[in-house]
Amino acid sequence: MMTAKTETVEPTSSGRDQLYQAQEKIYPQSVSGLFRKIKWALLIVCLGIYYLLPFARWDRGAGLPNQAVLIDFPGRRFYFFSIEIWPQEVYYITGLLILSAILLFLMNAVAGRVWCGYLCPQTVWTDLFLLVERKIEGDRRERMILDRQPWTANKILRRVAKHVAWLVIAWWTGGAWVLYFADAPSLVKDLFFLQAPVVAYLWIGILTFTTYSLAGFMREQVCIYMCPWPRIQAALTDEWALNVSYRVDRGEPRGSLKSNDKLRAEGKHAGDCVDCKQCVVVCPTGTDIRLGMQLSCIQCGLCIDACDTVMDKINRPRGLIAYDTDINIARREQGLEPIWKLIRPRSVLYVAIIAVISGLMIYSLSTRSTLGVNVLHDRNPIYVVNSNGSIRNGFTIRLINKASTTRDFDISVEGLPEGAKLEIDGSSKDGPVKVGLDVEGDQTREVRALVFAPANATRSASTDIAFRIREKASGETATHRDFFKAPQPSSAK
Repeated sequence: MMTAKTETVEPTSSGRDQLYQAQEKIYPQSVSGLFRKIKWALLIVCLGIYYLLPFARWDRGAGLPNQAVLIDFPGRRFYFFSIEIWPQEVYYITGLLILSAILLFLMNAVAGRVWCGYLCPQTVWTDLFLLVERKIEGDRRERMILDRQPWTANKILRRVAKHVAWLVIAWWTGGAWVLYFADAPSLVKDLFFLQAPVVAYLWIGILTFTTYSLAGFMREQVCIYMCPWPRIQAALTDEWALNVSYRVDRGEPRGSLKSNDKLRAEGKHAGDCVDCKQCVVVCPTGTDIRLGMQLSCIQCGLCIDACDTVMDKINRPRGLIAYDTDINIARREQGLEPIWKLIRPRSVLYVAIIAVISGLMIYSLSTRSTLGVNVLHDRNPIYVVNSNGSIRNGFTIRLINKASTTRDFDISVEGLPEGAKLEIDGSSKDGPVKVGLDVEGDQTREVRALVFAPANATRSASTDIAFRIREKASGETATHRDFFKAPQPSSAK
């Protein structure tokens, strides 16, 4: 809860200059208004989803987990309602990360650090911790007085109550996170009776500590010093992006309410800003927005609510602080009408990229196969010449059944000359180059395959072949291309 304040560097008693500025504790004051209501609504939605989603159920059939969202490490699956992601499909996660990055760029192009001000986990949990702090210790003035008071029974009781409440929230935050990795109701029961795996308690402890530290103590330090996004955002933004801005053309010159009214009565120019500093005291990072865009401003809009409240009281128009663009601020100073360009090449490009990636992912998900095959050729020996002159190659085949029921498959080899033979785990009961076997639902099965070619049948040292997997019931197929190795034709004679 500390932030840097500008001070003149002065020589110390030892004659050396101070290298670092003094730190001052931030006491954000409560505020009401449109943007504060938006933040409360988003806080409730975000925390509601985070804490309650692990308990949502989704019927996937017998033998499969019924948790709607589950990261199943033992089963090597990620379940999201009707979507099931296998380890081989990690590219969907990559696509989701790319989408998130482009969406963040789009949000920045439209409204600056709107993510930081409304949806960032650090902002959401800090708001929750501040709410608890205000309920127990009071608003800004009461907290400042309490800090200066000596340690009394009342102060100790309030501080203990606040930190206990913070720890409970932090503990449940860590507990909710581990529920995404196991069946939530069962894990809650095991945690309560101390029967859960040690790793669950370890991660709950780590996340409890980090939430308690980041949201309770470090707060704006995370936004100013730890998070890289403010630096990236500053490089990505442009003069058309909406940012929380102090409208200098209206606010300056500043002065008290009486002096400004006197100037207006005399027909002289006076700014609307009465230097009440309400915009500063409500800011969770202690930023004075009147100094212009700063790294510490998270664009949460609370200063807008505070300033609008003051403008209402002094009968001046709202919007002295508002979401605005650099272009419009400059145009107002020149007496020109504001113009808005939310739709411009940059934002259109981001929307197009998001649409293309989303379309590709949706198409891929909707058309993806529920079976797969991987084939690994033996490396040593790469082929074997049998006593009867036939050539044998060995392969390891892994069949993937992504459906929830057991399925029967035919495995066949294509591309070999007549007389070739396929053996799977020592069996070739279904024909010379076709073998049938079953794979249980939502499982993989690894089999040993031997492919035989008659003597002198191959015309080169390497023949392209294809292993084709076909489900008997639906006809769905999957193919893996490989090669069949043999001696050079001259040596085979």
